[in-house]
Amino acid sequence: MTALASDTAMILAAGLGKRMRPLTASQPKPLVRVAGKALIDHALDRLGEAGIARAVVNVHYLADALEAHVLARSAPKVTVSDERALLLETGGGMAKALPDLPDPFFALNADNIWLDGPKSAFNDLSRRWNSAAMDALLLVVPHARAINFNGPGDFHMDPLGKLSRRRDGRIAPFIYTGIQLVSHRLMRDAPEGAFSTNLLWNRAMEEGRLFGISFTGLWFEVGTPQAIRPTEEALHGG
Repeated sequence: MTALASDTAMILAAGLGKRMRPLTASQPKPLVRVAGKALIDHALDRLGEAGIARAVVNVHYLADALEAHVLARSAPKVTVSDERALLLETGGGMAKALPDLPDPFFALNADNIWLDGPKSAFNDLSRRWNSAAMDALLLVVPHARAINFNGPGDFHMDPLGKLSRRRDGRIAPFIYTGIQLVSHRLMRDAPEGAFSTNLLWNRAMEEGRLFGISFTGLWFEVGTPQAIRPTEEALHGG
């Protein structure tokens, strides 16, 4: 079995969940239940199954409920990164938590649901990881393996795995799953306060250090209430 590149993952869970309203009027999006359990438990369970021992979870919207939920779990061991005072977005959230994160670390969105292929997503990322060449390695998925997704895609990928943005007026063959393996080098000289990871990805792309790997499993887009039932049907069918 491929040795994991890191024993720690950051779960980005602080967002406002606006697209999931009205279900998020009284609960944070990571606690919305799909197929019998909270979205964040799908992610945490996958971490545990892969052998990842630690998770750092950032909290902001309805933070007390989310913090109580994740700290009640026995595995993986959860540390909370508190963003109650200011929502820092994806890049700012990782920058704030960086002192608690090893180099490299996995990062994933709290609303991710996926079915692994022959190996776990984290094993696939670890097998491909090259710290000398990469600032970040993104798990991307072709349209055929992206359930509920309706959009033009995010990235092109060359034969070496280097990523570039979707070109204007084009369909990009790969969609970002919300799962990545991140070097501390990506986070160097990060801005203060709130900012998107896209800012750091753009720099890494310019330097030829942003890479991707195509996911061999199935990935589910669960961004709206309307996506819940088809996701549950697909999971039960599988």
